Amino acid sequence: MKAIRLHDRGGPEQLFFEDAPAPEVRAGDVLVRVCATGITPTELTWDETYQHADGTPRIPSIPGHEVSGVVERVAPDNDDFRPGDEVYGLADFPRDGAAAEFVAVPAVNLARKPQSITHTQAASLPLSALTAWQALFEHAGLVAGQSVLIHGGAGGVGSLAVQIAHSRDLRVVATASARDVALVQRLGADEVMDYHAERFEEKARDIDMVLDSVGGETRERSWRVLRKRGVLVSIVSPIPPGVAEQHGARAVFFIVNGNRGQLDEISTLVDEGKLKPIIAEVYPLARAREAFEYAAARHAPGKIILDVTGR
Repeated sequence: MKAIRLHDRGGPEQLFFEDAPAPEVRAGDVLVRVCATGITPTELTWDETYQHADGTPRIPSIPGHEVSGVVERVAPDNDDFRPGDEVYGLADFPRDGAAAEFVAVPAVNLARKPQSITHTQAASLPLSALTAWQALFEHAGLVAGQSVLIHGGAGGVGSLAVQIAHSRDLRVVATASARDVALVQRLGADEVMDYHAERFEEKARDIDMVLDSVGGETRERSWRVLRKRGVLVSIVSPIPPGVAEQHGARAVFFIVNGNRGQLDEISTLVDEGKLKPIIAEVYPLARAREAFEYAAARHAPGKIILDVTGR
């Protein structure tokens, strides 16, 4: 098969479009003929991109862990899907990804693709939408009527978190650049602040949850907006012990995992018109290096997609 492979740690210069062996189909796996995959610029820095689950090296490796495609075949112990089913989901991080013609994915990480959108659109959802869903509901436990401050409301995670939160009747406050304020408002945010021109901690008060996708100074300033016993959920880096307690709050850092039930919920929101994929750019698979370079240099709203089959 054709694939994008990394032959060493590094940046986009290490990406090569070349022939590669077909993936191994293990117990519980589904072999997916990839139609499109979403990329995450930081995945080239993750240890999991270059290692197996046991920590041993995995070089060369294939990036891209959000996948939408068609079931090619299933492992003998798997009766969840049949060849020809259209699916989308999240490939395991310590295994080769979906920047290739085929990828092997555990069946539990896949769900049927939303019917109302293309594979290109569906590939923009799994990692970002699952991250938003798990942050809001698994780790923060938010319910209708509560409030959330979403940093980077136009980003890959933020743009979906705004929509998902709005669909569940949460009060949504978000930060964005001046260029993206109107977009984030259209996505459902009740209040959007230009982070270049406004100090969010001077305007937001008694927030139940902060979704931190920025880290650094932004995270430190975020403690001030939380209500007592509120929660800051970071998808950037672990929060040092004791910091949240100093602010009378709770802290969570997590790494997203595949979840079919949640993907089914996300599909329902898409097909009901309550969740719209936001795509920054689409590149053919052979131009993956250019796609990663673009992602590293720009902060365009939404997700960057590699189109594998043109469907």
